[in-house]
Amino acid sequence: MNQPPDLNLEWLEADGQGGFASGTVGGERTRRYHGLLTPAVPAPETRWVMAAGFDAWLEGPGEPVRVFPQRYWPDVFGPDRRCVVARFDPLPWPAWVLQSPEGTTLRQDLLIHRGTRSVVLRWSLMDAAQVPVCLKLRLLLAGRSYHATHHENPAFDFDLQPGPALHWQPYPGVPSVRAAVNGSYAHEPVWYRQFQYRAEQERGLDFLEDLASPGVLSWEIKPDQPAYLLLNTDPFPSASNGLAVLSEQLITEERDRRELLGSPLAKAADVYLVQGRRGRTVIAGYPWFADWGRDTFISIRGLCLANRRQDDARGILLAWSDQVSQGMLPNRFPEAGQPPEYNTVDAALWYVVAAGEWMAGKAESPAGLSSSDASKLGAAIGLILEGYERGTRFGIHAEADGLIAAGVPGRQLTWMDARVGDWVVTPRVGKPVEIQALWINALTVGSARDGRWRPLLAQAKQSFQERFWNSERSCLFDVVDVNHEAGVNDPAIRPNQLFAIGGLPCPALEDPARAADVLRCVENHLWTPAGLRSLSPAEPGYRPYYRGGVMERDGAYHQGTVWPFLVGAFVDAFLHVHGDGFAAREEARTRFLQPLLDRGLNACGIGHLSEIADGDPPHAARGCPFQAWSLGELLRVQHRLNGSGAGGNVPAGTVAAE
Repeated sequence: MNQPPDLNLEWLEADGQGGFASGTVGGERTRRYHGLLTPAVPAPETRWVMAAGFDAWLEGPGEPVRVFPQRYWPDVFGPDRRCVVARFDPLPWPAWVLQSPEGTTLRQDLLIHRGTRSVVLRWSLMDAAQVPVCLKLRLLLAGRSYHATHHENPAFDFDLQPGPALHWQPYPGVPSVRAAVNGSYAHEPVWYRQFQYRAEQERGLDFLEDLASPGVLSWEIKPDQPAYLLLNTDPFPSASNGLAVLSEQLITEERDRRELLGSPLAKAADVYLVQGRRGRTVIAGYPWFADWGRDTFISIRGLCLANRRQDDARGILLAWSDQVSQGMLPNRFPEAGQPPEYNTVDAALWYVVAAGEWMAGKAESPAGLSSSDASKLGAAIGLILEGYERGTRFGIHAEADGLIAAGVPGRQLTWMDARVGDWVVTPRVGKPVEIQALWINALTVGSARDGRWRPLLAQAKQSFQERFWNSERSCLFDVVDVNHEAGVNDPAIRPNQLFAIGGLPCPALEDPARAADVLRCVENHLWTPAGLRSLSPAEPGYRPYYRGGVMERDGAYHQGTVWPFLVGAFVDAFLHVHGDGFAAREEARTRFLQPLLDRGLNACGIGHLSEIADGDPPHAARGCPFQAWSLGELLRVQHRLNGSGAGGNVPAGTVAAE
């Protein structure tokens, strides 16, 4: 990264089971979600902030030097005497080069070892000629849901639990905190009061927190003797050769694993693919999303199919195939013990698209598609198509024109799903345009396996051409038969029409001239260097900025806010209109993809794309800083621009195999 580092950028380490560690380059925790040990128990949805962070300082002849500053209410930031972040390296894991006022140069490495979930911290002197330094550290413990905040109370248990490592059980029924160090520990319980989380304050949410510190860890760091701290909720692997040897073993294993992942974007994709209690799945975004159906099936086309992770795609598709209910797949899985939420019209259709692409790729690979996988995925596809044809929850059903109608008052079923209390911001009840494009693609996949779907596919295609063209604006209606009233159409210029000509294997809009008009309309009204706006600035209700409290933010969520994941459908649409030759691909790369890469990968979450951005310049990154479908669609379209196919406007079944 360029010097000096941006101290407000956020880093992320994930444990492969839904847990993670995250924070800012400058060390200040600006979110209640920032934490050092945030495991998912049970995986992957139920996350706990067990160790929110640490307060560390260097001791010497003079005043102590804080490793990182802290922010306390009311906006007290300090201390002034602290280390300077001279350099920050995000790869292969977050690493800081810290300089004290006395000239000590200290390197801090932080990583999570996949498989053991161990958080490994290492502090080492950068100069072999430096004199030893004394590092002291207090862990800051909580024991709360990652959506909550923690406050001083008499129930917190500071006492050490029996065992070979330092072991605390803050509250009954929450995970443990285990620490192993090659230093010493002095038990000195204290409370740190009123940490101030600026990002939560800006979002209108709880932003003050108290954290408990059981005692002080101490090391004497020498040029040939780093300090090590391991954190976990579970017992550590055997350390018969000493903690330093174990720590270096974990570091080496994790470095080797990450080197095999490939490019920086491929390494970034790795954090979203996790093992949960139902099998393989995708974390929709860090730090606050879990596994969401719609996000999963959009994301895996880039995270897996375009990223040579076919086995992960298989595991995810098979794990979700058992969740079909009345033709629907869950929108999301809440925390353990709560039923899945079947409240989305598009998740199941995205599943059929992703499954169809994966099966086509496997069928063309040397190993071929196994009969078992074909049978299980084919059965799930059949149940989905049958459920939608027959009719299922929330008025979702195929009508006489072959198109899908969906929606009831008070429910948000499409990806434009913002809701505050009883206010559904963008209800889109009727026949949304992207749902028809998905339905046509799902019927195409089904027709390749079962001829019974061909007449319905032909009918849906014909009706789409007849029903969705808006001749006054030379684009597609966003919804037809609004509120199930025949002939009432919504002409709002939104990006959903893109999916009729891009982002899916088969274009629903067949007229090339009309496809060119759609692309022109979308580019003129919706394209930004950060992605595509969710509503044209010329439309009533356009909101240029995503900021304020919950009501203000959700009111802007799909009313102009930019969504980077839509760049995939947009670039596909561009190639559909202008051809898929080298010149068109290079133009798309230069005009549309490169601006997103230049500004997006370090706009908020380092090496990743954020969930959203403001609709008006400078298009500041907003929302979730690490978003799966934003990165997944970037990987997918980059794969296509490199000439590798994978999910553009090509006939179903032509995705390149691994």
